[in-house]
Amino acid sequence: MRIELRGVSKGRAERALPETSLTFETGRVTLVVAETEQRPTVLGLLASGRMRADAGEVLLDGRKDAAGIRRRVALVDALEVSEPAPAVTVAGVVAEELMFAGASPNPFAARRWLDDLGLGDLAATPIGNIDPASRIRILLELAALRKGVEGIVLTSPDRHGGEPQNWWRVATEFAERGYAVLAIAGRASMSVLTVQDDASAPGDGPAPVDTIADTRDDAPDTAASVPTEDER
Repeated sequence: MRIELRGVSKGRAERALPETSLTFETGRVTLVVAETEQRPTVLGLLASGRMRADAGEVLLDGRKDAAGIRRRVALVDALEVSEPAPAVTVAGVVAEELMFAGASPNPFAARRWLDDLGLGDLAATPIGNIDPASRIRILLELAALRKGVEGIVLTSPDRHGGEPQNWWRVATEFAERGYAVLAIAGRASMSVLTVQDDASAPGDGPAPVDTIADTRDDAPDTAASVPTEDER
């Protein structure tokens, strides 16, 4: 599967998202930079087929198919869109996703699922209080349970703190499992991951960073805003 964004933008004067082009595909993890509070979510919605671009196009294997993208791409942890409520326990988040996946949603099933991940001790902890790497691991594993999901758009994992290498490692593992993974993060994370990639010694295996794009534009980032209904 290959998802391609060609010159997409959103909002009046492209304030919500400046013109952006990128590709993510099966078996690879792509890092794209999008900063400000709202741009990562706007880009995530576009890349997962859940929002129409005002300009440009989003293609699935070379053709326009927004419904197909929505079925096959999961939007994970997008601010105010798909992020779990911070006060809900980890077991509660898992139980809800198990229900959507057609599995038993009771607390015992959720605890068993977490035990299988080696994270059973987090079951009673509010998901807003767990460490970033565990959060991303849990949310990506839950997304993978959904029927037909072949791609994952991970939105602003660096907003939870921690070392970028930790969530990047999880994203890379999912690419190695055959998913198309797009990680949307800030420039600071890109800098850290790029330095890490450059420092990799020959023979260490394939570099984790496949593609790096950037949504930077000439306008100040503070001009970004969530598109209104009229803008959509």
